[in-house]
Amino acid sequence: MALEDDIAFFEHVPTFAVLGKEALRILAIGAETKTLQSGAVLFYAGELADGGYVVQEGSLRMEPSSPPEGKEFTVGPGTLVGEMALLIDTVCSATAIAKEPTVVIRISRSLFRKMLEGYPGAAQKVREMMAKRVGDWTRELGSVKLSLDKSE
Repeated sequence: MALEDDIAFFEHVPTFAVLGKEALRILAIGAETKTLQSGAVLFYAGELADGGYVVQEGSLRMEPSSPPEGKEFTVGPGTLVGEMALLIDTVCSATAIAKEPTVVIRISRSLFRKMLEGYPGAAQKVREMMAKRVGDWTRELGSVKLSLDKSE
């Protein structure tokens, strides 16, 4: 894909959509494309994660490391896998396996952080997006707690 095509693709990835074209240009220039054959493992649950992957073509089967982590699920084009690894040290919570020939774009944590340093407006948008998510999760947990309290 050409650079402009990669930027246009990134504009449709929810986490990246808020960043703006110039910030996305930096990500597109520094990103690495990886092609996986059907059945190939992209990463294993429990491994250290140093970045995220956007599925460009194909799909990945995500297999959580244990039942408390959730059920197996599939992600396809436009999905960002490993979003938190773009910002913090973390481990992979699932094993990612190509369900078919699959192309992913890897964004390293160091690249993402350099982009945020160079584009403070983009950093502010990421902060606002994360703050909104935390607020949403807090409200959802409050609702669950209320439901559990009522059932006791």
